[in-house]
Amino acid sequence: MRMRYTRSTLKKLEDLFAELGYTIRYEKGNFQSGYCLVEQRKIAVVNKFFDTEGRINCLLDILASLTFNPDYLSEASREFFYKMLQKTLTDYPPADENTANTHG
Repeated sequence: MRMRYTRSTLKKLEDLFAELGYTIRYEKGNFQSGYCLVEQRKIAVVNKFFDTEGRINCLLDILASLTFNPDYLSEASREFFYKMLQKTLTDYPPADENTANTHG
């Protein structure tokens, strides 16, 4: 099952970030990866020129870099988080050990 890049998915991600205490700002600028984190202030800055899919992928990248306990999220956000995690793992399965080791 593939992830759906909809405004609803984006809104759920934004809500999850809010529960984690992060403010998301959509700004224009020259940042290569599409975001930066100001950890002391818990601000995620996303390029405002990204489309919905780009914003979702950027927020998922940021989310993957954060350390948090999903048990502290609301039930709805926790379910959404686990669905996103499952879809991400399904979309990008781990490399097969036989093909990953090409030097030996």
